[in-house]
Amino acid sequence: MGSRAHRIGRLHVLTDFYFQQTWGADRLAELAIRGGADTIQFRQKKGPIRHKLIEAERVARVCEKTGTTLIVDDHIDVCLGVGADGIHLGQEDFPVVLARKVLGDDCIIGASATTLEQARQAWSEGADYIGFGPVFPSMSKDNIASVKGTDALASVCAGVDIPVIAIAGISIERIEQVMRAGAYGVAVLRAVSGAHDPTAAASELRNELNRWIQATTAAAS
Repeated sequence: MGSRAHRIGRLHVLTDFYFQQTWGADRLAELAIRGGADTIQFRQKKGPIRHKLIEAERVARVCEKTGTTLIVDDHIDVCLGVGADGIHLGQEDFPVVLARKVLGDDCIIGASATTLEQARQAWSEGADYIGFGPVFPSMSKDNIASVKGTDALASVCAGVDIPVIAIAGISIERIEQVMRAGAYGVAVLRAVSGAHDPTAAASELRNELNRWIQATTAAAS
């Protein structure tokens, strides 16, 4: 893996104003980073593009000041406009192979996948990491029939040679399950943004992740 891989964090925290109205995206990013988030994903599905640019720029300033990786969900124009580190693309979004042409070699490209086949295709097209899920039920992924589980997560982790980030329904109690399945890290939304204290919530997740990362490193050495 090249230099882009070193900027793909273990704890991705999504900012989404639709699911919480307590903090602005920049404030939420600041609180999450203080707790140990090493990647912030700016996610705003609705609203005019100019508003998204304003909000993303505020988040970008926070990430730049703290040296935190910033990923923009869906919107290549916003990614370019604020100079984000990368883009995260869903199955219905801009194709990965074209995104690489537009964004260049330095940009991190993440791709959502719900099957091993989708993950392998994204990998072959140049994705730097896979966001796989929904691993567990969640309020943002409320179709119970779409839940994949940890066996499917393990299959994808073993089937691609790039980091796999487990998404949906991730809680501190489930960190062990996804890390045992081979996940590189996790992406969370409500577990941090919906918490009374986002910094404390991020810190608990980070500590649990670190415990498993250290255990895995020790076992491999």
